[in-house]
Amino acid sequence: MRIPPRPARRLAAAVALALCARGAGAQRAPAAPDAAQAAIPAVAARLLADIRYLASDALEGRFTGSPGADSAAAFVARRFAALRLRPVVVSDEDAARCASVQVSSAERAAAGAPRGPAAPADYPPCAGWMQRFDARSAALAHAGRGAPLATQNVVGLVEGTDPALRGQVVVVGAHYDHLGRETMFATDPKAGAVIHNGADDNASGVAAVLELARRLKARPARRSVLFVAFSGEELGLLGSRHFLAHSPVPTDSMAAMLNFDMVGRLQPNDRLLVYGTATAAELPALVDSANAAGPRLAVRALGDGTGPSDHASFYLAGMPVLHFFTDQHPDYHAATDDADKINAPGAARVVALAEGVLRRVADRAERLTFTRAPTTPRMAQAGPEGRPRPWLGSVPDMGGEDGLRGLRLQGVTPDSPADKGGLRAGDVVVELDGKPVTDLYTYTEALYARAPGDTVAVVVLRGGANGAAPERVRAQVTLGRRGE
Repeated sequence: MRIPPRPARRLAAAVALALCARGAGAQRAPAAPDAAQAAIPAVAARLLADIRYLASDALEGRFTGSPGADSAAAFVARRFAALRLRPVVVSDEDAARCASVQVSSAERAAAGAPRGPAAPADYPPCAGWMQRFDARSAALAHAGRGAPLATQNVVGLVEGTDPALRGQVVVVGAHYDHLGRETMFATDPKAGAVIHNGADDNASGVAAVLELARRLKARPARRSVLFVAFSGEELGLLGSRHFLAHSPVPTDSMAAMLNFDMVGRLQPNDRLLVYGTATAAELPALVDSANAAGPRLAVRALGDGTGPSDHASFYLAGMPVLHFFTDQHPDYHAATDDADKINAPGAARVVALAEGVLRRVADRAERLTFTRAPTTPRMAQAGPEGRPRPWLGSVPDMGGEDGLRGLRLQGVTPDSPADKGGLRAGDVVVELDGKPVTDLYTYTEALYARAPGDTVAVVVLRGGANGAAPERVRAQVTLGRRGE
C-alpha cells in the first residue's frame, strides 16, 4: 500500500516531536585506537554478512523497482526496526505504532542491538521507514522504456542528545540499488542479461551505513543523525533527489551529509578517497583528526563536492558533504562484482574512520561553514537529453596522484575498446583525441566530447620503473556504446 504524501506542516510537526523525544545524554569518550583495532574482526563479520545477503543471486542485482530491490529495502527497514531507529516518513499515529514494533531476539542480535523482548519473526516491515516514489530515468526513456518504476528510499532517525543541537541533522546515506540484469549501464555488456550483484557497488556502502546506525543508536551524538538507503542512484541520483524534494526533516536543518559508495575494496596500500573536503572550511582538519585517532588509513582528501553519487544532490542543495570511496576496480558495473572479492577487514577500518568523522561533525558546537568547491564532470552513461555517452572501457584512478601529469589506468575491461586498442593497466593517459590529459577532469571532457563509434587517438606513457624513462605509446581506439 502506498503512503500518501503528508502536508508539510504535519510533517514538520512530526519531526519536531521525534527530535524532542529524548533528553540530553552524557557523552562518552571516543574509543581508544587499540580498542577500535581489536573490534575490527567482529565488525568485518557483520559487514560481510550484510553484503553477502544484499549481493546474493536471490536479489538479482537490486535493479530499481525490481522485487530484489524491494527485498533489499525491506531488509534495511527491518534492520532499522531491530535497532529501534525512529521512523519519520509517516503520520504521527503511524510513527507511534511503528516505534512500538518489536522484533525477534535473533533479528536484534543480527543487527548488533542490545537484547530486547522477543516477538514473532515474521512481522511485516513497518511502512514508517519507507519513502515511496516513482523513479523516472532519462536514459531508460531514451531507450523507449519510460514507464515509472515504483520504488522507495528507507529512512531512520537517531535523535541527538543535546537540546540545543538535536534539531540539526547529519544525513548518513548509501544507495542500495544496482544494475540487476541490465546491460545498458554495464561494463561487460557482452555478458548478456546476467545478474550484476553489486557487492562493492553498493552493498558495501549499505552495510557501512547499517553499522554506523548501530553505533550511533548505542551511543547517540549531540546532533540527530538521519540514516538513508537511497534507491535509483544508478539511474541518475533519483532517490537522493526525491529525498531532498520531499524531505521528512526541514532541509535547512541538515548540517552535513556523509555518503558511502563502494567502500568494500580497500587495497593493500590502504588508500581511501574522501571527496568533499573543500565543501566546509572545517572538514580537512576533522578528517585528519579522525584518521590520526586510528586505525589509520592513507586518506586522499579531494575537495570536489559533486561526482557520480548521492552526495552530489546534497552539495548542489548547499550542504557540506563527504563521500567515502575505496576507488574504482575492473569489476565496477560488471557481473564479477561479487562478495568473495570484498575486503571486509578493510571495510571495517573505513567504518571506524567514518565514525570518527561523523562524531566530530555531529558533536561540534558550531555548524560547519559551507563553501563552494571545484566541480567534477558527471561520470554517467548518458549525456544531455539521455544521449548515450561513449565507452572506452578504462578503469581510471579516481583519486589521481600528486605530481602526476596524466591519468593512470587501474585496469582495462576485457574485450572493451580500450582492451582492443592495446591499452593496459598502469598506462598513464596523457593525450586523448589530440587534447592534453592532465587529470580525471580533462580526460572526461575529452572523452565525452566524442560519440560512440568515433575513432580517437590515445597517447599513454608505459613502464618507466626503476628510474627508466617511460615509453610513449600511441593507440587508435574506436569508442563503444554501453549495452552493445
